[in-house]
Amino acid sequence: MSTYVYAITAGSHPALPEGMGGVGEPPMPVRILKEGDLAAIVSDAPEGLRPKRRDLLAHQNVLAESGAAACVLPMRFGSVASDDAAVTGVLAERADHYKERLRALDGKVEYNVKASHVEEAVLHRVMAESPELRALAEANRKSGGGSYDDKIRLGEMVASAVKAKEAEDATEVQRVLAPLTDAVSVGPESTGWLVNVSFLVDRGSAEDFLAAVEEARRSLAHLELRVNGPLPPYSFVEPGPAEPAGTTAGADAGAE
Repeated sequence: MSTYVYAITAGSHPALPEGMGGVGEPPMPVRILKEGDLAAIVSDAPEGLRPKRRDLLAHQNVLAESGAAACVLPMRFGSVASDDAAVTGVLAERADHYKERLRALDGKVEYNVKASHVEEAVLHRVMAESPELRALAEANRKSGGGSYDDKIRLGEMVASAVKAKEAEDATEVQRVLAPLTDAVSVGPESTGWLVNVSFLVDRGSAEDFLAAVEEARRSLAHLELRVNGPLPPYSFVEPGPAEPAGTTAGADAGAE
C-alpha cells in the first residue's frame, strides 16, 4: 500500500497521541517512520483520495497535534509515496536540507495576509489625491455629465489611478509588517486580492505582529485585510525534490 506523508520532523519527535487518525474513511492510523536523525509522520494512503473537507481537516489536525509537540515541516495535502521505503529514501537523500529547515523553523508559525480594496473608499482616496481627476470630474459635472469621450477619459484615468494604488498599497502592507517577521513569501496572484503574502513569525512575537495588522487596518482604511493563522510554515519549507509524495492527489491545504 502507498504511504501518505503529513510532515517531516526530527527523529526525536515525541510519540504521537495513541489512536491518532489521519485521512481516509475510516481514518488511517498515523505513525512515525524514522530514518537516521529524521522522521516522517505518515499513514497508509487511502484509495481514491480527494480533497474532501473531512480529509483536509484530518490532514490539518495531524499537523496541529504533531506540531504542538515539536517542530514539523508540513507537507501539502495529497503527498503520497509509493511505499515507506520511498519516504525513508528521500529523508536520507535530503537529510542536510531537512535538518537545516527544522532548525530555521523551530518555534515559528506562518500568517497569511490578503488585502483587497474597499471600492468606494479607494475611489474616494484616489480622487482626493489627484487634482487632475477632481478637475475633470468637476468639469464633467458642470457640463451635465460630460461628453461620451470625456466620460471614457475620466473612467480610464480613475482605473489607472486605482491600479497604481494597488501596487502602492501592496508595497505598504509589506513595509509595515515585514520588520516584525523572520521571512516573507509572496503568494501567487489571485483575482480580487492585491496582496497575498505569507509571513514567518516567531510564536513569541505573534501578538506584536497581529497588533501591527490592526494598526494597518486603521491607517489603510480603504483596504480590507484578512489574516489566516497561525499556520504550519507551509510557505517556508522549501522542500525541493521532496516529492516523497511522488504524486499529488489533491488540493493545496496551505494558506488560503
